[in-house]
Amino acid sequence: MQELKNHLKKLSKFESALSLLHWDMETYMPPNAVEKRAQIIGEISGYVFEQFISEKTQELIEKAQPNDVESQAILRLVKKEYERMKKIPKELFVELQIETSKAQQAWQNAKKEKDFNLFKPNLKKVVELEKKVIEVLGYEENKYDTLLDQYEPGLKTKQLNEIIPPLRNFLIEFLGKLSQGKQPNTEILKGEYDETLQKRLSEELLKALNYDFNSARLDVSAHPFTISISHNDVRITTRFDKFDIKNSIFSTIHECGHALYELGIPEEYRELPIGDGASMGIHESQSRFWENIVGRSFEFWKFMYPKFVKYFPRFEKIDIKDFWRAINKVERSLIRTEADEVTYNLHIMIRFEIEEALINDRINVDELPLIWNEKMKEYLGISPKNDSEGVLQDVHWAHGSFGYFPSYMLGNLFAAQIFNQMKKDIPDFYQKVGNGDFKPILNWLREKIHSKGKVYQPMELIKMVTGETLNPQYFIDYISEKYKKVYML
Repeated sequence: MQELKNHLKKLSKFESALSLLHWDMETYMPPNAVEKRAQIIGEISGYVFEQFISEKTQELIEKAQPNDVESQAILRLVKKEYERMKKIPKELFVELQIETSKAQQAWQNAKKEKDFNLFKPNLKKVVELEKKVIEVLGYEENKYDTLLDQYEPGLKTKQLNEIIPPLRNFLIEFLGKLSQGKQPNTEILKGEYDETLQKRLSEELLKALNYDFNSARLDVSAHPFTISISHNDVRITTRFDKFDIKNSIFSTIHECGHALYELGIPEEYRELPIGDGASMGIHESQSRFWENIVGRSFEFWKFMYPKFVKYFPRFEKIDIKDFWRAINKVERSLIRTEADEVTYNLHIMIRFEIEEALINDRINVDELPLIWNEKMKEYLGISPKNDSEGVLQDVHWAHGSFGYFPSYMLGNLFAAQIFNQMKKDIPDFYQKVGNGDFKPILNWLREKIHSKGKVYQPMELIKMVTGETLNPQYFIDYISEKYKKVYML
């Protein structure tokens, strides 16, 4: 078993180098370096791929004798990944790496120019390659399941089709109810926010939440993200909008949630398949927990408001309750990353339905802008004015991350279920939040979730933590209770 671990640790060091190259590409790389960088990434990825699917890996898998639950998990994960990778021809794998690197740059340009046609040829190529990957990997019921499984092991389209309709009906009906309530006044948030002050506020927020700047960084990128380079090197980015303070506050807290998870994975799991989050949905549960359940709570702002006012003194005259209601205003918005807790899952449902239809050849790339706009109208009653605030708003398709979006929705559902359990173990949860005492909350998550790495399957982990399998009712209850207060219903 030790030989297999050593082999995997060696390959993991190349993965760290690739992560660093990707991080740089999204943050500080000069724009003209794209073509060469894509080749470098392709070359290193190809080398790691070859080493991983080599006979050596197969021999070590066959020889391995796992003697504890961690080793069993390592073997299960490495076997699954080996069998998956073995089926993918190296040329296809490298081509996908290169094409997605190019597509990311094309997407950035298309988004800036608000023109889907500038991205369309690249996207067609990526979709075509993704479909080839599905063909070689195979599928049982639905082609989309093969993609879902990469991010949410064991999840099936069929399960999503069971979860979504009742949730969708509740959300659309609840949106109607909120329109009867007392509307928060968001005018109080309007104005300019100096970017330097926003950055200082972001840093203060992170320190309060126990984000360790000796093991982590904060930078700026077009699309906020978290990347783990190696043990004690986790990096997050945020974005600053001088007319919208909510953007940087909640992007920063969201990415902090991801980073705290990464920083909480045991060092001895690092560089091994178990040295990761249980799934993207569990990862999202951590970011959504801190961003929404903590960061958008009244108690959090009781603690944070004086610090906020220090940077933006005009808020001295504004009542904290009015501020809290304003940052929790529910509106039918165009942009997923700016969506509130009530409408957010509707944005995900739209993307899931589009992706699933695209992968199963019921629609094609040319139709995407039109279908996107129709679904926005149907679900949220609004239509994008241009491609940039419509079909081009997310980078995921350029990355080739089809099948990822449902993880965001699962993250919201998991977070509410985890929170329900946490309140039983920490009855004075909100009192602690109001005092800025986040350590017991982080410690609880460290013990129950972070310390488990990827040893357990996501649904298995949720059952261990909460005593039951995924139950969307906790999310529905959380939303109902909170937003009736926000809207004074």
